[in-house]
Amino acid sequence: MFKSLFRKSTPIGYGWSGSYSSWAEVLEKTDGYQKDVILEKTKEAGLKVKNGLAVYERDSVLFDKKEYPYALISFLLHSANLKKRPLHILDFGGALGSTYYQVKEFLGPDVCASWNVVEQEHYVACGKDYFADGLLNFYENIDACLADVKVDFVLLSGSVQYLEKPHEFFRQLVDYNFEFLLFDRTAFHHGSGDRLTLQLVPAEIYPASYPSWFFNQEDFLKHFLPKYKLIADFAPYVEGETITLIDNLPQAYNRGFYFINS
Repeated sequence: MFKSLFRKSTPIGYGWSGSYSSWAEVLEKTDGYQKDVILEKTKEAGLKVKNGLAVYERDSVLFDKKEYPYALISFLLHSANLKKRPLHILDFGGALGSTYYQVKEFLGPDVCASWNVVEQEHYVACGKDYFADGLLNFYENIDACLADVKVDFVLLSGSVQYLEKPHEFFRQLVDYNFEFLLFDRTAFHHGSGDRLTLQLVPAEIYPASYPSWFFNQEDFLKHFLPKYKLIADFAPYVEGETITLIDNLPQAYNRGFYFINS
């Protein structure tokens, strides 16, 4: 799973384009998510963060100053306070633990009992070999994670727009009956229905392209209401994600939502 590579300034020719009728139609024009270069670059960046050689990494890009996802940190603390115990956290599409390392200093023993990344098979293998540390774990699917821990809090940051059938996934997610759901950096557009686009990643990050959804916000929220109570919605912490260009026009945006099972 790969988080959306929104940037303040995207080189001409890169970014999001088109409005496609099917996933297969976009795949004919893309490289997909499986390219080894993506995993290798993410691994190299992640190891530098883990070993203290870089401050933090997002989407395989290293930064010399950490940007904190304050909404996520606040809602993790709030959720742990409500439970009166540390949380078992499931990070869906969490790569090699990017967000875990980003917020690790806030994950005291009263907040986090375990941080569990659900990812593609080759990411899980790499995560287990190089990044798992007893608190941070890796699984190939949600059920495998639930076989080991009883998850309280699910984080979905910049990942669900890269699923082939996201609405089917949303229905399954609701059926799991998790107590806390937090969507961050989730892509929406201003039109009716969903829009399927082709995303071309700037070559300075890594050479890749893949399908990317932009959801209709009202339809998205219907999946979770009224079973879940929407506690807060919030802007993305990444500069430049509040407005997203599709076909070089400001037609989309990123948003986050924090739900508690009602």
